[in-house]
Amino acid sequence: MKAIRRFTVRPVLPEPLRPLGDLARNLRWSWHTETRELFEAVDPAGWRAADGDPVRLLGSVSAARLAELAGDRPFLERLAAAAADLDTYLHGERWYQERDGQGAELPEAVAYFSPEFGVTAALPQYSGGLGILAGDHLKAASDLGVPLIGVGLLYRHGYFRQSLSRDGWQQEQYPVLDPDELPLTLLREADGTPAHVVLALPGHRSLRARVWQARVGRVPLLMLDSDVEENGPGEREVTDRLYGGGSEHRLLQEMLLGIGGVRAVRAYCRITGHRAPEVFHTNEGHAGFLGLERIRELVSGGADVGADSGSGSAPGGSLGFEAALETVRAGTVFTTHTPVPAGIDRFDRALVARHFGDDGELPGVDAERVLGLGTESYPGGDPRLFNMAVMGLRLAQRANGVSTLHGAVSREMFAGLWSGFDPDEVPITSVTNGVHAPTWVAPEIARLGAGPAGPAGPGGSGCSGDALAADSGDGSPRRDAIAGIPDGEIWGVRRALREQLVTEVRERLRASWRLRGAQDAELGWIDGVLDPDVLTIGFARRVPSYKRLTLMLRDRGRLTDLLLDPERPVQIVVAGKAHPADDGGKRLVQELVRFADDPRVRHRVVFLPDYGMAMAKKLYPGCDVWLNNPLRPLEACGTSGMKAALNGCLNLSVLDGWWDEWFDPDFGWAIPTAEGLAADENRRDDLEANALYELIEDRVAPRFYDRGADALPGRWIEMVRSTLVTLGPKVLAGRMVREYVERLYAPAARAHRALDAGTATELAAWKYRTRTLWPYVSVDHVEAVAASGTGGAAELGSTLSLRVNVGLGELRPDDVEVQAVAGRVGSDDAIADAVTFPLKPAGGPDLEGRWVYEGPLALDRTGPYGYTVRVLPAHPLLPTGVDLGLVTLPTEMTGEGAGVLMR
Repeated sequence: MKAIRRFTVRPVLPEPLRPLGDLARNLRWSWHTETRELFEAVDPAGWRAADGDPVRLLGSVSAARLAELAGDRPFLERLAAAAADLDTYLHGERWYQERDGQGAELPEAVAYFSPEFGVTAALPQYSGGLGILAGDHLKAASDLGVPLIGVGLLYRHGYFRQSLSRDGWQQEQYPVLDPDELPLTLLREADGTPAHVVLALPGHRSLRARVWQARVGRVPLLMLDSDVEENGPGEREVTDRLYGGGSEHRLLQEMLLGIGGVRAVRAYCRITGHRAPEVFHTNEGHAGFLGLERIRELVSGGADVGADSGSGSAPGGSLGFEAALETVRAGTVFTTHTPVPAGIDRFDRALVARHFGDDGELPGVDAERVLGLGTESYPGGDPRLFNMAVMGLRLAQRANGVSTLHGAVSREMFAGLWSGFDPDEVPITSVTNGVHAPTWVAPEIARLGAGPAGPAGPGGSGCSGDALAADSGDGSPRRDAIAGIPDGEIWGVRRALREQLVTEVRERLRASWRLRGAQDAELGWIDGVLDPDVLTIGFARRVPSYKRLTLMLRDRGRLTDLLLDPERPVQIVVAGKAHPADDGGKRLVQELVRFADDPRVRHRVVFLPDYGMAMAKKLYPGCDVWLNNPLRPLEACGTSGMKAALNGCLNLSVLDGWWDEWFDPDFGWAIPTAEGLAADENRRDDLEANALYELIEDRVAPRFYDRGADALPGRWIEMVRSTLVTLGPKVLAGRMVREYVERLYAPAARAHRALDAGTATELAAWKYRTRTLWPYVSVDHVEAVAASGTGGAAELGSTLSLRVNVGLGELRPDDVEVQAVAGRVGSDDAIADAVTFPLKPAGGPDLEGRWVYEGPLALDRTGPYGYTVRVLPAHPLLPTGVDLGLVTLPTEMTGEGAGVLMR
């Protein structure tokens, strides 16, 4: 018999224990060791049964135990210390406040939108790396004191729980999540009623959502929930599953995230008095509609236009669409996480058009203007589709990829939006991802670096004792302490972590086989699975085809020999989820599972279903080597290897994502690739699998098993030490968030403040005029004169004097910048390593309206060399000359010294 209604009865804590409720409702406990240990002391068995979730724990503790704790003086002293520590963490000055006090002109607040957030396993609202990265971003922002507001959706079924059928096929289960059982509270109006946001839908329908709050340290995370009684059945299901449903379902989710998310932020700031965000950060294209809502606010005169305000929605003057667009762009940052077009959400234009305009959202905003922002109106694009990433880029003045290589890939992928420019000039920079050390570093590793100083200072994590893990604001976690630790102590910790992983694997494997229908009587072999003294390789991630889960199976006989080598055996732990709609990914999982089920090797290779944060916290520290073998360059970043590195695990990876940037032989190994065979995937996989086997056979396994007179693998331990000391500080989320603040958030805030209603209108008018008149801009004649004394020859160290005739039509010299672009040239005359030199007006206009520009061109390198001349728009409020995507190059290149065209 099933209940007709489900609800949660929350415990009433005795007065001395009330601070436990505050500690449980702030997710800082998920990365603060002392707080977790305090909750474990409440009821050790209950803590384990609750999977380390304080809210579940407190809901299960008996009244007798609570009464006992209320009179336990040592426990109450620990509780008081933890509560005081949290209060100091929440209200003390940190890195951000120090930088702001030094005149850094930082934003009053930042709103950070993401479709998923992986903060803790107790709040399962993530599918993979994007969500985990977003969670780490919030935590690091909290540690640094960044006034960030996170915005996402509350999925009532989360992503999915993965299990296996008897024959190894992935099966999905969607548990029902009750918000009252999660570390959440409702955002309420002053009268106690729940705050709501409302979206208009076609057919005079509406989509309503409540706003739940999670406290991530100092950072509020707002999560919109459409499962409210006022909605119809279809609307209630909008926030049912992460990445579920068809196109219209996904569109409604993304409208609620972007448009509803902005409205939730306004409500939160109005109710709580939080400063209104000056900068809006779109973490991937799913939240791109936030820019449209901000345009609507400005067009209707209902929001702040660059003014400093503490209110949630300060009144501002009504703007035209183009002026509102400029204001929104100035304060928006867009981050792309996908290196492949297939990873971008694209909707049919007709579907989008139906949801906007007079019969849908954003009344007063022309639906054609909305559609124009997402249309693939560039060579190779499909004008019938609405592209969320394209809209995100058009609505943001600043954009970035998530590793140096991914930034380059993104510039190539989106170059069509800036046609006429080389990909290197496409205005997409990169901020390499990082991971939150206090979340991911095992306590045993953290204690290795613990010293008497600890993570002191305003930027510290607040985790006393976790000095190694301290993702400190000043960039100085005490990893220097590792240098003096004896090899034997490091190796002892690494073996202990490997042993913990073996225990974890056996428990999870046994549970998995029971779900597959096996009986305990046939599972005795699991007691011999894995060996704490054998080289352990980990591989865990989502299972799209480009990540190549089964590359290791390319030569099964050779892999079997590696696993069963009598002197240098290898064992492999694998985990990962395929998307529920991806049967190809599910077949890869099944292929791996069937291999791992083989009695000959099942003690050396295992597949663990239901990969998530809880499993990862054992997997990263317990592995010796972290394997990553994607098709290069399709891995945007790949932060799992970063988490492994923070625990002294060495990386074995294709040079892709972050590993391409920070690989060093002291940190691991680079798998050679065969990118020249991209058209022959089978041949490429064969070659790269062979390279992987050779590395393990000839370099990885020998290094692990090569023991000195002290029975320790000295060279291996030195690599572990180098990884912890040198690589570790690079991969921290604190470093990442500081980069966002200084390179993107602060410039965006300054640009936002510079655009009041008048300047925004002026800039929009200037852009319109410039675009209209640009066809009349021309480069009519270019001549170069060698310096005297060179006999007309181009010699190293000499200078060419350039003289250029430029037609500007009705534009003026102040509207443009004329540049010489020079550099090495190849056989196709394309300029490489280009350097630009500004040319200055020297006369004009003549009778035909042409202006003369002149300037020197220094010849600072030998070999084939070339130059060209170009004209770009110029305005003090443009972030770069590339911003409008307009450029004029010479129409004819004739005569000696005329230069060459850029490709």
